[in-house]
Amino acid sequence: MTYGRIKTCNWTSIGWTSLQLIQAFPFDTAPRFIIRDRDSIYGATVVATIRQIGSKQKVIARRSPWQNGYCERMVGTIKRDCLDHMIILNELHLRRVLKDYFKYYHEVRTHLGLHKDAPITRASEPSERGPIRSEPMVRGLHHRYYRQAA
Repeated sequence: MTYGRIKTCNWTSIGWTSLQLIQAFPFDTAPRFIIRDRDSIYGATVVATIRQIGSKQKVIARRSPWQNGYCERMVGTIKRDCLDHMIILNELHLRRVLKDYFKYYHEVRTHLGLHKDAPITRASEPSERGPIRSEPMVRGLHHRYYRQAA
């Protein structure tokens, strides 16, 4: 059965994708361009939603994920650093794990492009402050190291 030109089985994912776009960019915060691939979830409804939020879409070439390099790199990093080492039980668990990982990624994880600093800059701690301690993060998968005053 079809719903317009959209198959009924795809309607749920298309509606969900449109809803995610609207919720991701409230109050006129949408980016100027949305770069997307040619996945079937981007039907007429999603294209209309992209126009409605005030963005223009840029569709990458067929079979060319390298054209969306920033997104592919981030997805790969999340998979390698986090999801490859855990069994995700459900959507709520995934959201909790990703929330913890993003906190770790922005506040603790060093980045070579930032001269081995985190995106949220932190002050270095002098050795006089005390011994080095560790705090588990991302359900114990990663750790934050700091000096604790004696």
